[in-house]
Amino acid sequence: MRERQTCAANRWREWRLQMNDKKLVIAGVVIFVALIAFPFWFNMGKAAPAPELVLTEHAKAANDGKCVMPTDFMKAEHMKLLDVWRHSVVRNAQRTFVNTSGEEFNMSLSSTCLDCHSNKADFCDRCHDYASVRPYCWDCHIDNPKETE
Repeated sequence: MRERQTCAANRWREWRLQMNDKKLVIAGVVIFVALIAFPFWFNMGKAAPAPELVLTEHAKAANDGKCVMPTDFMKAEHMKLLDVWRHSVVRNAQRTFVNTSGEEFNMSLSSTCLDCHSNKADFCDRCHDYASVRPYCWDCHIDNPKETE
């Protein structure tokens, strides 16, 4: 007598009926999910507060304490602004930035930004460390003398 061939669906049903370890598999999945999610649950609500920035007296006095753009914009978008500045200076030889108030500024990290924000440790590094970013701006601009126009 020939053995009857079964299709994949029949083999699946047979395997499913033979599976006696369902409880162990479910328990293993629950333990796995709990272990993966534990760091998130453990640290929930324990985020470090955002750092308080310390402006130098020169920064407070310059332009009546105003930056090239409003503070909220600079907190969120300064990296994009610096990329635009770099592109404009290097590719288009355009060195003047006009902000939303119509004021003109020299597009230079060294002589515009770092002129007021000269205390890198108290101003730049605090936020960059908090956000765990390592900008490459400092490779060229931090210890070098001010750029010439």
